Amino acid sequence: MLRRPFSRAAASALLLTLAAVLAGCSRTTDTFTPHISVTSDGNASREQSFLIQGYVLDDVGVTQVAVDGKPIPIQPGSDKLARFQFRTMLSTPTGKYTITARDAAGNEGKLVLPVSVDPVRPVIRVTRFERSGGVVRVAGTVTDNNRVAQILVDGNRLNITPGNSVDFYAETTGIWADIEAADAAGNRTTLRAR
Repeated sequence: MLRRPFSRAAASALLLTLAAVLAGCSRTTDTFTPHISVTSDGNASREQSFLIQGYVLDDVGVTQVAVDGKPIPIQPGSDKLARFQFRTMLSTPTGKYTITARDAAGNEGKLVLPVSVDPVRPVIRVTRFERSGGVVRVAGTVTDNNRVAQILVDGNRLNITPGNSVDFYAETTGIWADIEAADAAGNRTTLRAR
């Protein structure tokens, strides 16, 4: 059997072809960890069972979302922005849920979400009430064990910074002012200032 001589040009061409084939097979490394965000209004409620909603953001796609180790359904849509929801069930006033998300490369994101049951209503205290003609001026403070989220005077929402204690001032018309306060859990208190 005769052997053909192997030239350097043929060897170089073979190496270039092999390098091109292997380059096409190379994988890119995914180092982006899925990012979990909760979009629900709050993590406190008057009820022991309430809905938590959110999404997971990932550059290649989310393959699984789990709560306390149990997989939950991902809502239809893009797997790069995977929406989820689950219902809490608390047997104590406070608790926490561990939300994990995994992408196609095996990267895992984690979020520990504290939750609580808050049956306590906010307290409204009027510190000033004046009537001048048809204009009513009212000022006061709303306090809450969790967080004051909203104050309305005669149905008009006031611009406030949510917190445990919030001062307010409003002008309205009429002979009194109906004040309503809500906390982050949805508890509401009303008071008619006269």
